[in-house]
Amino acid sequence: VLQSLYLPLIMSRFNGNNEQPYTISEVMNKAVKDANRRIIMTVPDGGTTLTVALVMGDLAHFAHVGDSRAYIITEGEIEQLTRDHSLAQRLIELNQLSAEEQGENQHRNVLYRAIGHNEDIDVDTLTRRLPAASYILLCSDGLWGEVSNADMLETVLQAESLQAACDSLVAKANQHGGHDNISVMIFKTPSK
Repeated sequence: VLQSLYLPLIMSRFNGNNEQPYTISEVMNKAVKDANRRIIMTVPDGGTTLTVALVMGDLAHFAHVGDSRAYIITEGEIEQLTRDHSLAQRLIELNQLSAEEQGENQHRNVLYRAIGHNEDIDVDTLTRRLPAASYILLCSDGLWGEVSNADMLETVLQAESLQAACDSLVAKANQHGGHDNISVMIFKTPSK
């Protein structure tokens, strides 16, 4: 991202050239594919999920593989932005499983797309405009599998700080069983 996006942007300003050699989605897609190749080379039979956000101005650009998630919280609502690449999610899409049953389903952690599993990987990318005073929450299934969306929303909106919100969400996931690794990151856009 630094070499393919930021450095060319900085250099183009000095040269008076406003052309960008790659789109942000192309750069993020390439970065994820590079990470995939490195994992395959260094951790045979290893695998992980990845959800990443790159914020530039009032736009958030996301790259996603697996069942970690990105959410946006705005105007008192929480919305899942990414789509899980799990067997359970496929069953939901085929109306063979309800979203409520997903947490207890045996196929919840069976991924059909993850970093480090295959040489060729499909990366989901999306761009979202960020309203003022909105939050982006990135998390692993250790959080969303244990804490409901409503509880995540309430915790973030009532916390004294973003770090306090993260700490509280991890504690809640552990209180509900803590059956998986729990990772969470939150950032907030400035108010107007």
